[in-house]
Amino acid sequence: MNKHWLEKARNVLPAGSLGNFDPGVFIREGKGSRVWDEDGTEYIDYLIGSGPMLLGHGHPEVLDAVSSQLGKGMTFFANNSASVELAEEICRAVPCAEQVRYVTSGGEADMYALRLARAYTGRNKILKFEGGYHGMSAEAQMSLAPTRLANFPQAVPDSAGIPPGVASEMLIAPFNDIESVKAILDEHENEVAAIIVEPLQRIVPPAPGFLQALRDECTARSLLLIFDEIVTGFRLAYGGAQTRYGVMPDICTLGKIIGGGFPLAAIGASSEIMSHFDKDLAGDRFLMQLGTLSGNPVAAVAGLKTMEILRRDGNYEKLVATGERLISMLKKHLDHSGHAYQVVGDPTLFDVLFTATPVRDYRSTITADQKRNGRFNQVLREHGIFKSAGKTYPSLAISEHDLQLTDAAIKAAANSLS
Repeated sequence: MNKHWLEKARNVLPAGSLGNFDPGVFIREGKGSRVWDEDGTEYIDYLIGSGPMLLGHGHPEVLDAVSSQLGKGMTFFANNSASVELAEEICRAVPCAEQVRYVTSGGEADMYALRLARAYTGRNKILKFEGGYHGMSAEAQMSLAPTRLANFPQAVPDSAGIPPGVASEMLIAPFNDIESVKAILDEHENEVAAIIVEPLQRIVPPAPGFLQALRDECTARSLLLIFDEIVTGFRLAYGGAQTRYGVMPDICTLGKIIGGGFPLAAIGASSEIMSHFDKDLAGDRFLMQLGTLSGNPVAAVAGLKTMEILRRDGNYEKLVATGERLISMLKKHLDHSGHAYQVVGDPTLFDVLFTATPVRDYRSTITADQKRNGRFNQVLREHGIFKSAGKTYPSLAISEHDLQLTDAAIKAAANSLS
């Protein structure tokens, strides 16, 4: 059936794909920690929809909340109480957020965050980090995964269709290198509106003191610090990376988990910064934003119930413990493979890179042996493990039995490398 659906997809979808994942896999359903494809093959799911399904698929309490809302209406293009309640909880949990504005996707949230920083500061340039992912806007598609490594701070477009002028407003720095950041800011004094950063860049952790140094530079130079917390928000900790690392940005973006598996994302900041979304307060510096499904009540109730469950005692401890178990399995089996490797990331989000080069930024990640990585992931899938090529997402649905099966799969994948 996967083959059947791929043949049909090729007629109506470019490359037969939604653009996200291996086009040869069609997932039919998910429940708890498992997914099944159209051929009926069962997998333990460490992709979890690229992050949103932290509770697992079809959590009964989330389904009950959604079912209750569906009988009342799916979307209104108007204020609704569930979206206000969700905003209140986000503002209680996330240090930098006094107010939020909803959008539908993480990439949309990042796009508006950059626009908001420009509106607030009156400056145009944005500094981002090579390899940092911030969605699909023209600015975000600068030096995301460049095959041509340019000199910093030159921006390299990763997509066709981007006007050349966009590159002139983007400055690129290496992640975890504060001296390079300072040098770039010195050269472009009073031109930079903001620094945008994934606090955990893909899977690469921040070096000790790096995020605080960014905070200090932004404060000293009167520019804004944006944390892209689409992935890390409510994953690294209940209040996100800013809670986990103890560094507060000026603006953050949130997505994935706050929608409980439905399309929902948000921009959060102080009331002063967010006033640019209020026409009565902002005047000619008003930032127009609207969206047909922004803050729709189905996504809001799913997010509210998801966050309520996450607040229960022991859930984050369980998530971290699961990640640590998986990391220990990887090390146990790969230590005997004869290949250089590193497990890079955080217990809540990580992966294996086959390289001896210390991993601290994009250029060190691309020293990894992609062929070996591909073989490792292929064998994992053959043994019932569903994950992306570059990330492992633990979830709260993973059971002891799942971990035992995963251990056997990792052993087989490690043995296949020899």
